[in-house]
Amino acid sequence: MRDKVTREELAQIILDEELLTNDAAEIIEILKDTKVSKEVNTKRTSMTFGQRLADRITLFAGSWKFIIIFLATLLGWIVFNQLTGNHSFDPYPFILLNLVLSCVAAIQAPVILMSQNRQAERDRKTAENDFKVNLKSEILSEDIHDKLDKILMQQADMQKRMDNLEKKY
Repeated sequence: MRDKVTREELAQIILDEELLTNDAAEIIEILKDTKVSKEVNTKRTSMTFGQRLADRITLFAGSWKFIIIFLATLLGWIVFNQLTGNHSFDPYPFILLNLVLSCVAAIQAPVILMSQNRQAERDRKTAENDFKVNLKSEILSEDIHDKLDKILMQQADMQKRMDNLEKKY
């Protein structure tokens, strides 16, 4: 099993395997001029009405405002039905209230899941984009290190030659 992926393989991953025949130097040159990052956040205008509605419901249902309104409504329902006695529309044990709460939960759960699925898809695309950008950066950084190593070796070689020339004269 190989631990290290070659530069060519990394470049092909970044460029979605479009350049199978090019050598590493060509791919690195292409990568320098190629924008890998993409805008992954979908525009709200491209979302359907149902998707926008699901996001708004999820935003409201996950807020303190919703919790306070919901608790006040429940408390009001119970107090009103207890105070009206035999003339209440939902006497104790509040069967109608249980039905309403079940319906709210039955509708709210799938709406929240739809919104979370869309967010998970956006997160997946963002992670994929980040991976490609990081991979490109790694390849280019490695290329810069290779070039610096080459320059340092040439510099050391030139220094040796200069030292040898000084010894001769």
